[in-house]
Amino acid sequence: MFKHILIPTDGSILSEKAVDTALRLAAEMHARATLLTVTEPFQFSGSWPEIGADEYAAYAERRGRERLASGTALARTLGVSCGPLVVEHEAPYAAIIDAAGSLGCDLIAMASHGRRGLSAVVLGSETQKVLTHSRIPVLVLR
Repeated sequence: MFKHILIPTDGSILSEKAVDTALRLAAEMHARATLLTVTEPFQFSGSWPEIGADEYAAYAERRGRERLASGTALARTLGVSCGPLVVEHEAPYAAIIDAAGSLGCDLIAMASHGRRGLSAVVLGSETQKVLTHSRIPVLVLR
């Protein structure tokens, strides 16, 4: 049914559970997958005077790859063709939707952190934003 699944992760425990489930789904469907994590752009802050934009970019890329390592290993174990992707963007939901479009993904499978009440209103939800703006199906995992 699905041929290419985009699996975004922020490295949280809930997100890693969703990665596991989505990769197992990809294996069952004989689909390929792309694991995605989004890093924040460099912003100069008085608390980080000793680090520049290039050093930050290298650090963010390294941390992003580390965040994707366990999923990449699981994909290999399951026999799923899977590539890791680290993207820098100020709006994670937009990066997820952009990546899905540019890679030709036909499904986005991601976790929902399940915030409720005031915290959901104040913090918002990247998953909710993806659901609202995506033109392709989104599978929400808990």
